Amino acid sequence: MTKLYIISGMSGAGKSQTLKIFEDFGFECIDNMPITMVQSFLDVCLKHKDRYKNVAITIDSRLGKDLSQFKNILLVLKNKKIKYKVIFLNASDKALLRRYSETRRRHPLGKSVSLGISLERKIIKDVFEVADEVIDTSALTIGELKRTISVVAKINQSGKQYLNISVVSFGYKYGIPNDADIVYDVRFITNPNYVYDLKYKTGQNKAVKKYIEEQKEFRVFFSRFSKLLTFTLPYYIKEGKSYLTIAIGCTGGRHRSVFIAEKLMTFLKNHKYKVKLNHRDILQSK
Repeated sequence: MTKLYIISGMSGAGKSQTLKIFEDFGFECIDNMPITMVQSFLDVCLKHKDRYKNVAITIDSRLGKDLSQFKNILLVLKNKKIKYKVIFLNASDKALLRRYSETRRRHPLGKSVSLGISLERKIIKDVFEVADEVIDTSALTIGELKRTISVVAKINQSGKQYLNISVVSFGYKYGIPNDADIVYDVRFITNPNYVYDLKYKTGQNKAVKKYIEEQKEFRVFFSRFSKLLTFTLPYYIKEGKSYLTIAIGCTGGRHRSVFIAEKLMTFLKNHKYKVKLNHRDILQSK
């Protein structure tokens, strides 16, 4: 095991979101692991080092009296020579009260929110005292939290590698993909479907590619569209977005959208982004 991060802190301070951030960074993540299971889990991690190279777990006040064993667990880690860091997520009472009010959730300790916060600070005190890093999330956005975690965890976050982009080609006649973040309609490009020799081919065919590439409107469009993405993608990363779906649509999802989606995938990969490609409707019957 190369890295182990133990995430704890106040309910409502961002533990779950922090665990998701570690997951985006490629860590094996487990939420609210019982103290009594930690040692056995670590033995499994040491036995299967390739799979459990980087691990993040959360431990919180729901464990109650078991938290008294937390310092003993840290001694076990030291004896096993496992490098670890305890990250404590904190926030002001005012911020926590506001978040519970906004989400209308009950406090996990079953008390009123204000009493629950007060009680939780006492229960979690032993963890707070041994934390290697304390992050106050009172005024942090998700993007700021992600950048803070990358610094605390010493993760070389170039950003691009942590934005997973899915490029989808589709046909409007079959509906817009439900999970699309960005949808672009390329039906303004002259349709190869009306050229007899191209009708039954797809956007993966050389002749279809040539037909589209020779159109001036395509060349101008792709130049401007790719520049727009080059400008906006870093800001999606800055705001903490980890997954982005770009849907390119034409009438049937076989010619124009397929070709442009593949060209877009190549462009994004050349700019060091992680990209998956899906031609949703390419096999639809005419």
